[in-house]
Amino acid sequence: MTTDARRHVSPGRLPATPTTQDRVTEAHELFRSESSGALSGTYPALATVDPGLFGLSVVTTTGDVISAGDAQTPFTIMSVAKPFVFALACELRGIESVRRFVGVNATGMAFDSTVPVERDQRGRTNPMVNAGAIATASLVPGDGVEARWEVVHDALSRFAGRRLELDHDTLASARATNHRNRGLANMLAAVGALEGEAADAVEVYTRQSCLSVTATDLAVMGAALADGGTNPVTGQRVVDPETAHATLAVMAIAGMYETSGDWLFDIGMPGKSGIGGGIVTVSPGKGALGTFSPLLDGAGNSVRGQLAARHLARRLGLDILASEESPPVR
Repeated sequence: MTTDARRHVSPGRLPATPTTQDRVTEAHELFRSESSGALSGTYPALATVDPGLFGLSVVTTTGDVISAGDAQTPFTIMSVAKPFVFALACELRGIESVRRFVGVNATGMAFDSTVPVERDQRGRTNPMVNAGAIATASLVPGDGVEARWEVVHDALSRFAGRRLELDHDTLASARATNHRNRGLANMLAAVGALEGEAADAVEVYTRQSCLSVTATDLAVMGAALADGGTNPVTGQRVVDPETAHATLAVMAIAGMYETSGDWLFDIGMPGKSGIGGGIVTVSPGKGALGTFSPLLDGAGNSVRGQLAARHLARRLGLDILASEESPPVR
């Protein structure tokens, strides 16, 4: 696949900062009392989070930060790390190489399902589900787990614009109970869909999932993808524009697991959720929305986060699929 260097990008803009702040505050007020959903039971530590927490943050491609509620409350990033590690792998190994090795098509199944691995002769799924994310983590180079982890840790921190720390309690909880992920890794290794040792890939994947972030961190990370790979808060180039494009594509395909089609239909933007309660939603050229609320629906997506994203997609003009009738040419 060749790249047309003459591609024209028409990003548009978010409303003025005071208007954006009013609308983010409005979304927080509208959905803060929503009580449906349940805390994740995947890892014991996630079941102890305060279910009332709810934070929203928008970061623009010009570096403005607009927040409401518990936007600075830390939580574990979980699967929201997946697109950013995919971006790292693409930078280090090449986009097409990662695409061929991991796959990019939606599975239509739960994030930890074994069926997609079994039905593809090469074990390919996509980078947004657990099997594909473990395969992606295995592509990060390094002499041993610690060296590979430092590459991942540094990349995710550059996306966030600050040094992210591990939540050691959640990491210990995940290590003690991640039997299914170990099984997925062994299945991948058996069909040659993993580089290196299965246990090493699972360890790197588990650590990346247990980094502590805030809703604002997620918005900054997403805004780097919205700005063609440059973190708009730090001004640092994190990945190149083609990698940012590829990352947003896989988020649109499968970022919300088996409900990704409904998400794109309703919200009209690439997004990625995690069972820690976070969602990052990206509007290319404009900015990103980070949300945190730990009550999840049956697919593992934050209930309040989805409601806020749907509301703000319209109120802030974030929906990349929306258009208006143009006046007739005379």
